[in-house]
Amino acid sequence: MKSRITTLTGLLVFCSLTASAQDKPAATATLENTADSRRSAPAIDPAKEKDIRRLLEMTGAKERMSLTIDGMEKSVRPLMERSLPPGDYRDKLIEAFFARFHSKLDLEELLSLAVPLYDKTFSYQEIKGLIAFYETPLGRKLAGTSPQLTSEMMEAGRKWGEQLGRTTMTEVLNEHPEFQQAIEEAAKNQSRLNP
Repeated sequence: MKSRITTLTGLLVFCSLTASAQDKPAATATLENTADSRRSAPAIDPAKEKDIRRLLEMTGAKERMSLTIDGMEKSVRPLMERSLPPGDYRDKLIEAFFARFHSKLDLEELLSLAVPLYDKTFSYQEIKGLIAFYETPLGRKLAGTSPQLTSEMMEAGRKWGEQLGRTTMTEVLNEHPEFQQAIEEAAKNQSRLNP
């Protein structure tokens, strides 16, 4: 039971990192720390910040963030289902969690977290160069296809990871029959405890 609570708590904290800072519980302290560090960081040149935001818009960053969050939700939902004990409440709790999560999700705030990172990583000249690239036909094509490519890559990666996980587990169990015996014994013990 303790491992279920720990897993669930970890999932909730992980999810809360992308939630809005509005009306936040204590689990969102990481977001507060990030906001505090933004406030204490040197101010970004307003013209450079405007161009960074323009670049992020041109590259479809918000749409990619949305796709990433959707992908996280698809991954986190089954983990939450496995972490919570079975019962009529479970699906309702998970739905209530994601409804609240989506009500607090602010992609503009999340996008704002990228601005200081771009400022730190790229000079103003480099930002202007990237904008110039994304104004070309090839740059527009890259920006236009990037969200779909990201989505397809995430799905391909998920399938690859599942297959790799199955293959790896099969190999480990074949090499260590004692683990297979331990699994079978644990399953027997659990079925005795939960008839």
